[in-house]
Amino acid sequence: MPSKYVIHTKQTDHRFEPLTKSGVIAWEEGCLKCPVCVKKECVYGVYEKRQLSPGQMIDSIDNKCQNCLRCVQNCPAQLIQKSINPEFMEMGDTHWTPDIIARLWYQGETGKIPVSGAGYPGPFSGPGFDSMWTDMSEIVRPTRDGIHGREYISTGVDIGSTPRNLLFDKEGRMVKNGSAILDIPLPVIMRVPDFGAISDNTIKGWISAAKRLETLLAIPVKRIMPDFLKLSGHIIPVISSTDIDGLNGDEHTRMVEYIWDENGLRNMAKLKELFPSALVSVRLNLKGEYQKEALKIIEAGCSIINLEGSYNGRAGDDASRYMKDTIREIHLLLVNEGLRDELTLLASGGFSMAEHVAKSILCGADAVYVDFPILIALECRMCRRCEKRLPCPVEIEKASINWVAARTINIMGAWHNQLLEVMGAMGIRDVRRLRGEVGRAMFFEELDENIFGSLNRIEEGFELD
Repeated sequence: MPSKYVIHTKQTDHRFEPLTKSGVIAWEEGCLKCPVCVKKECVYGVYEKRQLSPGQMIDSIDNKCQNCLRCVQNCPAQLIQKSINPEFMEMGDTHWTPDIIARLWYQGETGKIPVSGAGYPGPFSGPGFDSMWTDMSEIVRPTRDGIHGREYISTGVDIGSTPRNLLFDKEGRMVKNGSAILDIPLPVIMRVPDFGAISDNTIKGWISAAKRLETLLAIPVKRIMPDFLKLSGHIIPVISSTDIDGLNGDEHTRMVEYIWDENGLRNMAKLKELFPSALVSVRLNLKGEYQKEALKIIEAGCSIINLEGSYNGRAGDDASRYMKDTIREIHLLLVNEGLRDELTLLASGGFSMAEHVAKSILCGADAVYVDFPILIALECRMCRRCEKRLPCPVEIEKASINWVAARTINIMGAWHNQLLEVMGAMGIRDVRRLRGEVGRAMFFEELDENIFGSLNRIEEGFELD
């Protein structure tokens, strides 16, 4: 049995004061000048340590306040109040919500699982992965704890083609069939986001994190600098048809990704010549008749398909269809065609929480790509000012390589621990066993149909009172 895979995290403080959900409003007008002011009785010393950040013009009181509300309740003149911060509520969008961004900040800073201690305050069900639950029937066994427990839980996955059967020659020696496998200890591959204040140092930090995590980082080939090639074994060049001409191969590259288009068959042959020892993955945008395109890619000899959704977790040109349904659809298509065990199915687009990793694998993916969470871990506010060529409010492009690597390792460590928690509660000790195991999942649509689907419906054999 291999040694236990552990991601070692460490506290890595913010470079800027983060926006908080609520703020303290302390009025001076009308103060009764009490002998002992409630501000002096603050057990956290919030008012004594109060400072103003000259660069950001942010009052430190909002970040230091622990929301105990003692000052709010005990002020006789009721001059102290807590209020929702409008700047916080304007962050992100409907998918990358302020609460999700704040949790990703916390994980990037501490490397810990975000636990409120006050239960789950959200809705019972929602769109996409929020309408799916995992079966945690083994949660009553405290020894099956992948983080601190005694049982071994593997999160390693194999990427590449596996042979349908083994062939042996007359002397009993196994005949090589050309299939290749790339194993990584974490079912997560990082990639450079489509937008952001991203400098070369930012990418170097992500590459350094990929090396320490023993995983990979997907980078558009035009953004790969010569000094990146020192760690080319942890880089996935992302190549389009316009990048083929003049492209130089690298013998240390273990995997490349091609963005599928009408020239895919011809260009894939060129990529195999340029990168003879590398696995070739195809990124399939989920638009049009993507089911037929997936089968066409497999017929061309590709063993790795990346299902590319939108950045908000939808399936390409259909805003009503979520990645949860699309992954499951393609997985079942390959099962019915008898091809599923011979190739690797990756998924990307809109994965914003650690639970999305486990749920994607349950739906049929082998591993997932993560992009914007590793950017948000660097204090990104998803304001998209960078797309308008406006300066980044937290100057991500100026962050040091070591700081970027540490924050990235922290968030991946927190996600890895959450994956272990889910698998331990489900009683599954190998993440490869989790793939497509929908019998260990519950879907709101199916439950709703089973319980309420027969209401107002009369069929033969029904007895009416």
